[in-house]
Amino acid sequence: MLRNKNLIPLSHQHQHALALCVRIERAAPIAEENIGAWQAEMAQQFRQEITIHFKAEEEILFPAACRFDDLVPLVHELVAEHHSLRKQFAAAEDHAMTPATLVDFAHTLSAHIRKEERQLFERLQQLLDEEQLTEIGTRLNEVLAEASGACVLPTEATRLRSTKR
Repeated sequence: MLRNKNLIPLSHQHQHALALCVRIERAAPIAEENIGAWQAEMAQQFRQEITIHFKAEEEILFPAACRFDDLVPLVHELVAEHHSLRKQFAAAEDHAMTPATLVDFAHTLSAHIRKEERQLFERLQQLLDEEQLTEIGTRLNEVLAEASGACVLPTEATRLRSTKR
């Protein structure tokens, strides 16, 4: 199903986070000397975009979903995952991750995003009418306006290298 225009801003932010996950997975195994650069990039993306993204979902999208009994268990899962992901981002901020926990993080975040996109967003588009989706979209845009427009660019240590020579 095509994404409703009112949910697209969240989907765009999901794409940014998925790009980080893909880069981490492709760079694995992460060299010990590069772990600090990866953690710094994760922390920057969390501060600039993901904290506000989580706030928008938790304050606007999840309460709308909880109006439907069949979505309540999914929302509880997603809230628990946000809690776990916040801990992982805090570990990155504290430079407490290892190459292995960094790759685990990428898998966890990627699975979380896909669950939101494939299960929550799809179901909400089926259950809510256009007026309700427009109201949610308006509220999401207000909260997401707080997110930094700055792009997180890879550093020399986190830039993917071509395997072709």
